[in-house]
Amino acid sequence: MEDSTAAWKLRTALTAAEPSARLQAAMAAGTRPDPGYVEVLVERCAVEPDFSVREILTWALIRHDPELTIDPLLVELRSETPQARSQALHTLSKIGDQRAWPAITPALLADAHDDVARAAWRTAAGLVPAEQRVALAETLTAQLGRGERDVQLSLCRAFATLGEVALPALRRSRTDPHPAVRAHAIAAERLIRDPEEPPFAFLDTEQS
Repeated sequence: MEDSTAAWKLRTALTAAEPSARLQAAMAAGTRPDPGYVEVLVERCAVEPDFSVREILTWALIRHDPELTIDPLLVELRSETPQARSQALHTLSKIGDQRAWPAITPALLADAHDDVARAAWRTAAGLVPAEQRVALAETLTAQLGRGERDVQLSLCRAFATLGEVALPALRRSRTDPHPAVRAHAIAAERLIRDPEEPPFAFLDTEQS
């Protein structure tokens, strides 16, 4: 389908050399939503190099009717481009429509790219139906011990979103043969029990 004049102008503006110009274009698209903008905004999310601009692209998308945005975003979850997957997940988490839940596959939850996996954890924890929360917690325990502290904190927060239903799975992981898995499980459990306490403080104390 050919771009409308407005969509063509947006597409052109979003390729400007200066991030500030791209940010203004994305903001304008969210301020005055137009169905023709959705495809352009989704496509740009996959390639936009500036974090601040990507955040405004997401904001612009959530200003549009979910009936127009959800399906194109779900298509992006199958993209070979990691940023396309992570940004689509991020935007779906902001939209908060449970119709996206079935598309959050085990492959996304275990994606080799940390940004994609982190976005998948957050989105899944926010969209999972109540009757599947325990199963999701079990699936997420396979990611315990993964990555650096910021990645591990993202997983802890996903468990915290699931709440106390995740505790049995985390308790079982506390007996895992790998120390990193055990420590991560303890940290996640601590965050569930006390969201105000730094979950990894016990490790910092032990190492000091």
